[in-house]
Amino acid sequence: MNLPKELSYSKEHEWVKNEDGKVRIGITEFAQDELGDIVFVELPEVGDELELDEPFGSVESVKTVSELYAPVSGKVVEVNEELEDSPELVNESPYEQAWMVVVELDDASQLEELMDADAYQKMTEEEE
Repeated sequence: MNLPKELSYSKEHEWVKNEDGKVRIGITEFAQDELGDIVFVELPEVGDELELDEPFGSVESVKTVSELYAPVSGKVVEVNEELEDSPELVNESPYEQAWMVVVELDDASQLEELMDADAYQKMTEEEE
């Protein structure tokens, strides 16, 4: 499983990339693999507020619909519009092209609650 070391991970299988007061969020390779072929991605609008651990969108695969849970609280400042027309990018490139939103953090200390790659890998192994 590909787990970039520079990212942080949530228990709900989102990854978080810290970018100087903002974070870029997507779903992990493990999550997209469990979901199967992604056919639709629903994301919030720029300006929407995300609340920690609350749903902020969903990913629909041929098997199921799965909620996306906010790994941090903050204001959405950018949305990956490309996923609307190309949801398969989530399967093909979960860490590069398929980022979902960029959020301006309300509370940077929330990042400390996230897991590093080793802790996330251990959690996923226990789930299998």
